Amino acid sequence: MIFQIENKNIHASDAGQGIDLDKETIVFLHGSGLSHIVWSLTEQFFSNKNFNVLSLDLPGHGNSDGPCLDTIEKIADWLEQIFISLNLEKLTLVGHSQGCLEILEYASKYKNRLKKIVFIGGSNKMPVHSDLIDLAKNGDSDAVKLMMKWGYEGSKKFIGGNPVEKIIQSPRDIREILAVDLVACNNYKNGTDAAKSIECPSLFIFGSLDKMVNLESGKKFSNLVKNSTVHVIEGCGHMIMIEKAFEMRDKVLEFLKQ
Repeated sequence: MIFQIENKNIHASDAGQGIDLDKETIVFLHGSGLSHIVWSLTEQFFSNKNFNVLSLDLPGHGNSDGPCLDTIEKIADWLEQIFISLNLEKLTLVGHSQGCLEILEYASKYKNRLKKIVFIGGSNKMPVHSDLIDLAKNGDSDAVKLMMKWGYEGSKKFIGGNPVEKIIQSPRDIREILAVDLVACNNYKNGTDAAKSIECPSLFIFGSLDKMVNLESGKKFSNLVKNSTVHVIEGCGHMIMIEKAFEMRDKVLEFLKQ
């Protein structure tokens, strides 16, 4: 579906079902430089379980008009504009990586709209190595290669090719999208206080072999949040919703039914 916020087109994949206000809604938030495509193994599953699903493309990402928003705080406020526009209440937010920071900031400002939260491969702070930021700002394809080296378990192969490389395809994508996102993550400082303020039930899913958000950091993050549950997926790296989609979505469904 396509709708407008401040005269700019926003794209959200809804599994072809639209929005039924009588159903609960799950909103999926992608990570740095990516798009709604990373949730392709997840959104149809939850649509078939009688949820509304919205897998958003952030501004400047995927099929949404740009430019990109350059801070986590701006993205949180943009999300609230969307939920007001679509008349959505009592949401479940599911975020991966950068999406977890966006949920934290959103929850600290607009907690009354939230029913449950799912953090996937995230932390309350996500510093980015200066070498990666510099490569991304220069539009260097080595930035994507570094992400893959740090992001996946081993040398895992994917049917049809690596989905991240298919999304981030050009020096412009790296410079104007990925670099903006990485700087936004690096600069976000409110995560600890935001995590402590969360009141709704929250599920944390981590990959045991995640190099971007290691398990120790992830568990410290989960300990900041009251009423939280942790699930660790063995043999999995950072891109959990692609590497171990079936186990991840089963655990999320179990959590949503509680």
